[in-house]
Amino acid sequence: MKFSFNGFTSISCGMLVMAASFCAGASDFISDEHQLSVKEKRAGEAYYRQDMKWMIYQAEVADDNPFYQIFLKNIATGAVQQVSPGTGKTTCAWVHPSQEKVLFSSTHEDSEAKAKMLTEIERRKSGERQSYAWDYDEFYDIYETDFSGGKIRNLTKILGYDAEASWSPDGKLIAFASNRRAYTDDLSDEETQLFKANPSALIDIYIMDANGSNVKRLTQTKTYDGGPFFSPDGKRIVWRRFSEGGREAEIFTMNIDGSDQKQITRLNAMSWAPFYHPSGKYIIFATNLHGHRNFELYIVDVEGQKEPVRVTDKEGFDGLPVFTPDGNYLTWTSDRTPEKKGLLFHGKWNHQKALESLLLK
Repeated sequence: MKFSFNGFTSISCGMLVMAASFCAGASDFISDEHQLSVKEKRAGEAYYRQDMKWMIYQAEVADDNPFYQIFLKNIATGAVQQVSPGTGKTTCAWVHPSQEKVLFSSTHEDSEAKAKMLTEIERRKSGERQSYAWDYDEFYDIYETDFSGGKIRNLTKILGYDAEASWSPDGKLIAFASNRRAYTDDLSDEETQLFKANPSALIDIYIMDANGSNVKRLTQTKTYDGGPFFSPDGKRIVWRRFSEGGREAEIFTMNIDGSDQKQITRLNAMSWAPFYHPSGKYIIFATNLHGHRNFELYIVDVEGQKEPVRVTDKEGFDGLPVFTPDGNYLTWTSDRTPEKKGLLFHGKWNHQKALESLLLK
């Protein structure tokens, strides 16, 4: 797998935090670092098919839609094609490990989707500034489609936020996050108040068959459990669990039946967006341990027995990391651009340095 490269960025080791046992800069872990996305206004959350021939990601491109849409890139040719409908919001895409299918969440079937697009466009034109806040739109459903985007199928078909989905390595299961029970179940008074104050409070991790059947809830908390990904062997799921106040999150793993839920980090910060290295030995994630708006990438062993190790050291946002399936490259989202807009960055990953830093064999 080859990526063009026009420069090298060396990032020195910054302040040593007591929580970390090893101090290193991005140049120790990441070489040939460069910006992968260029033409998009914003871009993020890139994921690769198992054969590394395709990359899927979300981006804002068109002036007539202020929200992300989903794009599929042919790594060999560089050709990019949109696979989402183009109406409403989309998020959290994934490529099937072997078939020519993609997965993503979308609100395009919301009857008010176009009106919401226009409202957002007018808000931006007015110059109104708004703090970043994720939208748990109840019209998000999980869809699959072919590589042309022509055969879209709704897999969830239920009111509530259904998103953050990914296929298992064998393509037979889908893990996702949802607050559907807030719309379908009889809630206690406490749960009703929680949901009214914060729609994410009732988001749990679910698993289902690839065709949308046999849906099972895996987490049972009253805080936001989300962002699930399967381990390379398909036996476990990694995700992040928010604190009750929503100001902190930690990384957890569990078996795919929901058993053996294990806390991996204890940083008392906003730690999220975990992703397994293909070796299955460690997990990469983002955390704001160094400042409220300064998200950096860290790695931690899968058992959570070692102290997490810092990977990046640059002011601003570095998050949503993903390894290529061969484990040799890292792609992540960063706002280290002149415009401070989130775009995709990419570099060669030093797996041996990661093992050494975590004291792993």
